[in-house]
Amino acid sequence: MTDTADTDEQSPSGSPSESESESKSAQRLRRLNAWRAAERALIRPPMDLSLGERLAALAAGAGTVTDPDRPADIYGDGVVAELEGRIAGLLGTEAAAFFPTGTMAQQVALRCWAGRTGNSTVALHPLAHPEVHERGALGAVSGLRTVHPTSEPRLPTAQEIHDFAEPFGTMMLELPLRDAGFVLPTWEELEAVVAAARERDAVVHFDGARLWECASHFGRELPEIAALADSVYVSFYKTLGGISGAALAGSESLIEEARTWRHRYGGQLFQQFPAALAALIGLDQELPQLPSYVARAKVVAGALAEGFSAAGVGWFRVHPDPPHTHQFRVWLPYGADALTEAAVRQAEETGVALFRVWHPAAAGPPGVSLTEVTVGREGLEWTAQDVRGAVAEFLKRVA
Repeated sequence: MTDTADTDEQSPSGSPSESESESKSAQRLRRLNAWRAAERALIRPPMDLSLGERLAALAAGAGTVTDPDRPADIYGDGVVAELEGRIAGLLGTEAAAFFPTGTMAQQVALRCWAGRTGNSTVALHPLAHPEVHERGALGAVSGLRTVHPTSEPRLPTAQEIHDFAEPFGTMMLELPLRDAGFVLPTWEELEAVVAAARERDAVVHFDGARLWECASHFGRELPEIAALADSVYVSFYKTLGGISGAALAGSESLIEEARTWRHRYGGQLFQQFPAALAALIGLDQELPQLPSYVARAKVVAGALAEGFSAAGVGWFRVHPDPPHTHQFRVWLPYGADALTEAAVRQAEETGVALFRVWHPAAAGPPGVSLTEVTVGREGLEWTAQDVRGAVAEFLKRVA
């Protein structure tokens, strides 16, 4: 069984046929069962847990971050306001506002800056989240226009910002740039590109969905990183293991304006305490561990490369080398279906879940596939020898 349907059959509307949907659901359930049953994994993301397990974990952790006997939140007070204050303190900003999604938080931030600068053009990378994963929302919903100072698989340099021909009001930097391989600039490069934007009278917004794990690479604390930007968005589920939600942080006046637009965009929800509680738990339990995850990711990445070389794999890539955060990408010259099947079989037959789902590479020759590797709490137990052994077992199962 593979990760995609055995046929390309679709309904006349172009949507997946009923049989294709059932097949994909069965495949996903098989993968999920294999990952959950595995004795060893590099990470066990909360999304793999059952509904009951997630509810139990939330109830167990609630008492460690707040008083469970207090009233629940209503339209952003209570535990939601507590979370907002916590974020402002962690990032060293004047204020922060909770949003149900990061997409909404960033649209609001960029819309606010467009109004304040009088320029609705946003400079960002073509691989940035709004360009790749939001269906053109910045233009369709917020009336913003985007431009790309570089198309290289990295963030723009100061020289590229300086030489860019078009004016822009806001520069958005995704830290790390996920779709280029979770890559980051050096601290000096980040300072320089921010200074270049300021010289053009542009404001700077950080897409910090994964900002939490950047501190180790930069060698700086979160407030110093956030201080480079005029506004920062952070996510609560991508790294911290929360349920959902995000925060936008910045000056008091910006956040007050953002709250108004949050309401207009439909983000003023009646109650959000489950997401807020999960975020607070993640800040307490996961945030302090991130430096150790980043350090272990370097060990895992190096051992993966050693394992591929020892097995005689003709071509592969582990990128970045070494990883900038606790996440990185791996490319192999095999079909995605065969690699995903091998990963599932390894988990089922050996109890070791080394990789998860593989995908066809978006660029390059046919037959090259990639996967994203994340090292979490469980990965701290893995030695380089463990990784090399797991690579050998995985490759035995590649068709």
